[in-house]
Amino acid sequence: MSTLSNTVSAPRVPVLADLFANTWAKNAVLVLGGALVMALFQQISFSMEPFPAPITGGTLGVLLIGSALGSRRGAAALLLYLMMGLILPVYSEGREGAEVLFNTASTGYFLGYLIAAYVVGYLAEHGRDRKFQTAFVSFLFCQLIIFACGVLGLMIVMNFDFSTAFHDGFVLYIPIELIKAGIGAILLPAAWKLAEKTR
Repeated sequence: MSTLSNTVSAPRVPVLADLFANTWAKNAVLVLGGALVMALFQQISFSMEPFPAPITGGTLGVLLIGSALGSRRGAAALLLYLMMGLILPVYSEGREGAEVLFNTASTGYFLGYLIAAYVVGYLAEHGRDRKFQTAFVSFLFCQLIIFACGVLGLMIVMNFDFSTAFHDGFVLYIPIELIKAGIGAILLPAAWKLAEKTR
């Protein structure tokens, strides 16, 4: 995690969205677009035993959206997505409503999405999405944020004991999340190379 420890003192650098957003209106469009992309990623979803929450494309969506938009726009996009789900079927498996947001096995993970979007965006603002190695480490770190919130949510909302919540809500997902972090760590540097070629 040494690549993360140097981030605090590193200067801010542009994120991908900075190449396109130079007005309030464009920023608003990017935030809305991020929320809609997150809704699409969440529909890549299936439930199976013994996973307490659906396996979705959501964590990968958070990593890509936060990195591309930066901390504030990324968090705003995830907040908008969560609010959209109160009235629209944009949560995983086409679910919607306050009950899903606040009183299911997904509740803690939703909170983790919001926090991780800000953190991964902050890391991208300090250049951690430009190379595979640093992107992979930052993505793993932000996935840990999501799953820490998810485990806590399982304990509070679903009344799981810690060992069950930790195993079922985190350990079981590790292989899948490693793959997602690897995919994200390939896509972001590739997007930067493409952007630099087309500038």
